[in-house]
Amino acid sequence: MKKLKLTSPAAKELGFLPIRYSAYGEDVSPEFVLKGLDKKGKTLAFVLDDMDHPTKPGFNHWLAWNIPAMDVVPERLPKGRKKDQPFHIEQGIGYGFFRYRGPKTPKGETHIYRYTVFVLDASIKLGLFPTKKALVKAMEGHILQQAELNVKFTLKY
Repeated sequence: MKKLKLTSPAAKELGFLPIRYSAYGEDVSPEFVLKGLDKKGKTLAFVLDDMDHPTKPGFNHWLAWNIPAMDVVPERLPKGRKKDQPFHIEQGIGYGFFRYRGPKTPKGETHIYRYTVFVLDASIKLGLFPTKKALVKAMEGHILQQAELNVKFTLKY
């Protein structure tokens, strides 16, 4: 399997994510760059989790799938369960309902947030109110590659 690397102009690995991409800012998804994307990949899926959530480590903030496989995923992905502009995207239920929902760390705390991208060999079909658990199950047997980008976020007053 070819090694995949996930980066973003918004933040380096374990760097601080700007407020713009958080629930305290514009709450828009950052741009993502995939290096080493397998040419057999048909779709991408993204998951964003708060790894330092005090009661639910790995608390899910965002899930999106059926994005056409591409090397650069632009920032500001649209809100909604299913959209076809600027390209096809489907989103489920995490902290954000059918949309990107960025970090929302309590005042004075720094959390690590993990963006995970999955390169899939097929489109995924899910029900009306899909959760991370349903997405993970549906992706079984279809994952060609995956990569992570861990960023920090803290709200500075």
